[in-house]
Amino acid sequence: MSHRLLDAMLRRTILSGSLAVVMPDGRERHYGDGTGHPVMLRIHDPKLPGRILVSPDMALGEGYMDEGYTIDGDDLAGFLALAQQNASHPAAEFWRLPLGLVQKNLARLREIAPAHRARANVAHHYDLSGALYDLFLDADRQYSCAYFRHPEDTLDMAQAQKKDHIIRKLRPQPGMRVLDIGCGWGGLALSLARDHGVHVTGVTLSVEQQRVATARAAEAGLSDRIDIRLTDYRAVGGQFDRIVSVGMFEHVGRPQYGTYFNAVARLLAQDGIALIHTIGRAAPALVTSPWITKYIFPGGYVPALSEIAPAIETSGLWTTDIEVWRLHYAKTLSHWRARFEANIDAARALYDDRFCRMWRYYLVASEMTFRHGRQCVFQIQLAHRQEAVPLTRDYLCRPG
Repeated sequence: MSHRLLDAMLRRTILSGSLAVVMPDGRERHYGDGTGHPVMLRIHDPKLPGRILVSPDMALGEGYMDEGYTIDGDDLAGFLALAQQNASHPAAEFWRLPLGLVQKNLARLREIAPAHRARANVAHHYDLSGALYDLFLDADRQYSCAYFRHPEDTLDMAQAQKKDHIIRKLRPQPGMRVLDIGCGWGGLALSLARDHGVHVTGVTLSVEQQRVATARAAEAGLSDRIDIRLTDYRAVGGQFDRIVSVGMFEHVGRPQYGTYFNAVARLLAQDGIALIHTIGRAAPALVTSPWITKYIFPGGYVPALSEIAPAIETSGLWTTDIEVWRLHYAKTLSHWRARFEANIDAARALYDDRFCRMWRYYLVASEMTFRHGRQCVFQIQLAHRQEAVPLTRDYLCRPG
């Protein structure tokens, strides 16, 4: 019965492309209009069709991890691209609707993140072995969207350009106090302190990131200008001339949006500038992937701009600039995936085959969401005063 129901679902949802599926009973079925690169999926687990019907996102992720299905040529990118391209069809919405209503209510509960839960959520992902991140990140360990000024830019070059672009928007001056909310492994703090003479307070909930960032500051001779704290942004006191947050807002959770922007307003000096860099949706709100929530980013949520704006407005801050990056993260993830796959034996030595399949699924699925879905990156510049930044964006221009 589940095989027939899955067949019916796929016939209504896979309307473009070319997908062939070999069911557990050995029967081969074809879906789509026959265009594009053909994808062949072979289902080995007889329970998987029923699980796909109940929760497609979770079943496909776990099925790949557990080898409940395989794809000819291990063409995971081709399969997930095809799935993502068909996800916007009205028929796909019909099949997702009942489960989506349940997930939406559960998601709100998971996103309530007092300090202790926020710390546990961060540890789940960011306190993994540092050697894992060395396998696919750039030398500076930038774990957020890079900025590709030219198609041929290397990952390291694009990550340096990302930092430069953010710093231009912050307009730092020597001696200023800068707060870096969610400072990661300290790369941006190092650039700010070393190249612009500011004093940076970085906050993180990751023990591993705090340890590495502190060590990097010491190695660079910048311990007197960089203070990395293991603390929640809600516990920070004082005032700062500049506030920056890169790749952290995705972990705040909708129930805390007001708290977050009120904290930014409280901590930002009257003449200060803040820059929030976050993954976002160029479409109405959507439930977070349950697979991503379970295995990768518990408590995470990718917001639509319409969900962010009300919290900024009630904080009293001016939105002085919003920039939307479209395919930059798809390119970033493509680089990460290529590096991870090139170092798969080293990753397997750190963890195991199932972890490697999980991590590969995460990187590929994320890339396809940015490439074929409605996901993007927002850079939101904020200030208390209209005059805190120039009236035109000319100050961001570079030669060349």
